[in-house]
Amino acid sequence: MPETLAQQMGIVIRSLRTEVGLSQEELAARCGLHRTYIGSIERGEKTITIETAQKLAKAFEISLTQLFSQLESQDGCR
Repeated sequence: MPETLAQQMGIVIRSLRTEVGLSQEELAARCGLHRTYIGSIERGEKTITIETAQKLAKAFEISLTQLFSQLESQDGCR
């Protein structure tokens, strides 16, 4: 089980990305972010801002609520 919220969010982002069949490069392009930043998010090395969360949600064509619901499911309601 990941130790930090950033790691848990990284797992959610990677899972959503692979579900829709996007590479890190493709996701980065959709978000206007750099590929290495996406990798850092997925590895839990970066804590995302609410603005970045919104960009990611839009790229996945989901709401912020849905993104955070995924995080809560991953978290197991700590």
